[in-house]
Amino acid sequence: MRREEVLKNIKGKFKGDIIELFDKSSKRVYIEIKPQSLVKVATYIFKDLKARFNIASGMDARLHIEILYHFTIEPINLLISLRVKLPKDKLEIDSLAPVFEAANWIEREMHELLGINFKGHPNLKKLLLPDEWPEGVYPLRAEYKEWDKNAIRDRGL
Repeated sequence: MRREEVLKNIKGKFKGDIIELFDKSSKRVYIEIKPQSLVKVATYIFKDLKARFNIASGMDARLHIEILYHFTIEPINLLISLRVKLPKDKLEIDSLAPVFEAANWIEREMHELLGINFKGHPNLKKLLLPDEWPEGVYPLRAEYKEWDKNAIRDRGL
């Protein structure tokens, strides 16, 4: 399938789910979708379009938390980034781990560092932070304040 066909199919199949499609270049497309649409759109890209899931990234944009899910359709050299924005008062989204195992650890990481609840994730236990790290303290949030007065954090967390 050609690039144009892929984008036309996504736009047609998910027109009620897409907030914005930004065609950045011949090799990169950003598609902002409604959070409740994540599983069905990502499943289509992963299973039907046979895209490879690369990684996801999360960031605190002050008014919301933004997650980008990056997929590559290798035969046509196209990187599709699905963007979802979660309001800070409702940091919850369905997990992609039941759809593809590769989402497991990155969702755990975003849960731990940003406080996102991935509904349906099989195991949201700590991955990176020490056991004594307090619950409800998320080091990648803009409002993060150091909780340990004795900590020297000049080399990351």
